[in-house]
Amino acid sequence: MEKDAIDEILDQWSEQRPDLETASLGVVIRVMTLYRSFSRQATRALEPVELELWEYDVLSALRRQGKPYTLPATRLARETGLSSGAMTNRIDRLESRGLVLRKPDSRDRRGVNVSLTSQGRKLIDRAIQYRLDSAQESLQGLTARQQRELASLLRIAVLAAPDTN
Repeated sequence: MEKDAIDEILDQWSEQRPDLETASLGVVIRVMTLYRSFSRQATRALEPVELELWEYDVLSALRRQGKPYTLPATRLARETGLSSGAMTNRIDRLESRGLVLRKPDSRDRRGVNVSLTSQGRKLIDRAIQYRLDSAQESLQGLTARQQRELASLLRIAVLAAPDTN
């Protein structure tokens, strides 16, 4: 099997510290490397629809809910892994672009619901195809079966890792 740059790092550690078991580090470094690459690819993929990746994440979270494409701001923050302050800033920016609407929660005076506008829904419906195409391109070196196997292994890792649930 062909070696990658991470193999070189692990080989150097093995040479300097043969007492270390580095297999886990090989997995983590590769996942981190892929994350950086995939993020760059996703950012480029969204350029034709003039969306930043963070905008895509928020709009996508709302769109996946189905009609009426609405979530409480606190849940939207959870879905996107953001603090409430960061989410407020992002909602402000998306609202100024006409992509979302903020409405008071009728059941909780302190709460706010965020909804996709029709413009936001149309944009995210276009953007998802760009993201899917980019994801497929990112994994073109893997067969469909390998992609399913990798997804399964990564699911196990995510469920076992601290701070991922």
